[in-house]
Amino acid sequence: MPKPLSIFAAYGIELEYMIVDRKHMNVMPITDKVLHHVAGEYRNEIEQGEIAWSNELVLHVIETKTNGPAQSLLETPDHFLKNIRHIQSILDEMGARLMPTAMHPWMNPFKETQLWPHDSKEIYDTYNGIFNCQGHGWSNLQSMHINLPFANDKEFALLHSAIRTILPILPAMAASSPIVEGSSTGIMDTRLEAYRQNSKIIPSITGLVVPEAVTSKKDYQRLILKPMYKAIAPFDKEKILQDEWLNSRGAIARFDRNAIEIRVLDTQETPAVDLAIASFIIQILKKLTEKSWSDVVEQNNLETTALSQILNKVIIDADQAVIDDRDYLQLFSFPDKKCSAQELWQHCRESVNLNTGEYAAATTPIIEFILKEGPLARRILNATGKSVKKSRLHETYRVLCDALVDREYFVGID
Repeated sequence: MPKPLSIFAAYGIELEYMIVDRKHMNVMPITDKVLHHVAGEYRNEIEQGEIAWSNELVLHVIETKTNGPAQSLLETPDHFLKNIRHIQSILDEMGARLMPTAMHPWMNPFKETQLWPHDSKEIYDTYNGIFNCQGHGWSNLQSMHINLPFANDKEFALLHSAIRTILPILPAMAASSPIVEGSSTGIMDTRLEAYRQNSKIIPSITGLVVPEAVTSKKDYQRLILKPMYKAIAPFDKEKILQDEWLNSRGAIARFDRNAIEIRVLDTQETPAVDLAIASFIIQILKKLTEKSWSDVVEQNNLETTALSQILNKVIIDADQAVIDDRDYLQLFSFPDKKCSAQELWQHCRESVNLNTGEYAAATTPIIEFILKEGPLARRILNATGKSVKKSRLHETYRVLCDALVDREYFVGID
């Protein structure tokens, strides 16, 4: 077994996209056909050099991910873009295209959901039998996952407390899901709002999305994993789901690969933006683990309920959410008693040098663009207008589909 990687020694990035038909942009359940086209058989995953492609729960979503830990993110946006264009070339022959963002804006999941029918089918069928995976919180959500390694309990404690600290404000940068079933929901990150409720019949699976304060593998198993396995056991007699990946918190420990996976980030318009956000987050996490603003004890002292309350406000209002928890702001050495999430991110931006570290060259202009113009969700609403007329909604998402393969920021539509 290889030696565990140390904290920030490598990175794993996962990006999920919808497949839609080219003419109407309705979801198209053909991920298995795309993978079959390349592999010559139905497979859950195929490797394409630096990037791998894989299936997800539903047939209209395809995942692209770094093919193992990447020691640098410098060239990762280009690797993702190359593979996205490859997938798109296959979809062109099928009358389809890839759509970015975290939720399809007019999908009806109760009519259009089709689950993955091939390998690992028993896992998906078990999920569906317990939770009914046809709702938005299961079948209409796409995200970026960031995987960060740790070598031992000491590094795990540092990394977990830092991620737990930053997690409540992540939607302020990454929200991209303000429209569902053709209408504005009034929530910037509707994906997360649906996600946090998708396992409500067994609350211990998602918890409060923000993970509980733990400082070791032993504590994590005792406080998070074992209660979750016990709660689902009456529904899962064959123990098909009783594994670490059942945990649906916004950040989960994967002790099978000594990493923590951050899961609260909506997919953006093109990989360059996703990777810039990831790089920015990594720089802030480094500051937190280095105790530049606060230490592990101070970070873990803040109650999970308090962090969850901040997250819930940011899910709704993203960058404009008001944070008035003084104890939380002190974890970042923020000088005032109250601020918007955007102001807190600006404070973080001024405290780190984005011209060093991972994916340095492109990070600064993209982050400054988001801090000025708002997250993608706000830019989508600016483009569609409050009334969200069907024609303008379709044109907005057509431009977003173009932006994905053209590597462009989404500014709006003419």
